[in-house]
Amino acid sequence: MRLWPQCRSKRLENIRKLADRLIGLSAAIGSTALLVAVVVVLIDVIGRAAGNPLYGSQDITTMAMTVLVFAPMALCDRRGGHVAVDLFERYFPARMNKLIDILVAIFGAVIFAALAWATWDSAKLSVMLNLSTNLLYLPKAWFQWGMIAFMSLASLGLALRALELSLTGRDVRAEKSL
Repeated sequence: MRLWPQCRSKRLENIRKLADRLIGLSAAIGSTALLVAVVVVLIDVIGRAAGNPLYGSQDITTMAMTVLVFAPMALCDRRGGHVAVDLFERYFPARMNKLIDILVAIFGAVIFAALAWATWDSAKLSVMLNLSTNLLYLPKAWFQWGMIAFMSLASLGLALRALELSLTGRDVRAEKSL
């Protein structure tokens, strides 16, 4: 059920296609970070057993985990993977459920935008103080900038979902295109 009359826009569909491609790319980056973390831990464990642990494995694993956590966040929303409480959904009318979905998407977009903003301030501080990891001296700001990009993508994805829900009634979480 749509809140407004049907609105079909080629521009909106093109934006959705671009967003889906960016979401797929961020998920692939997150998958790569997972593989890196697994390989580093595996090499480190084998090295420790042989008496020669991998130097800097904690630095690599920690920074890979920042990518691993934030990169697939937009995909999680796209597939409807975030925590949702639908206890009362069956008691509400369809229009109210749709309005709640729109408001939740807007609220999520605001939260991710606020997190990106706070991380931006933290990254500026990291650059100013030249913060890096303990052993390999990997600049922390690089990873913070990556987190900002991933959080911004999640925020834009949520905002786009709210826009699509309000204009077209289309809920991309129900689609299985990714």
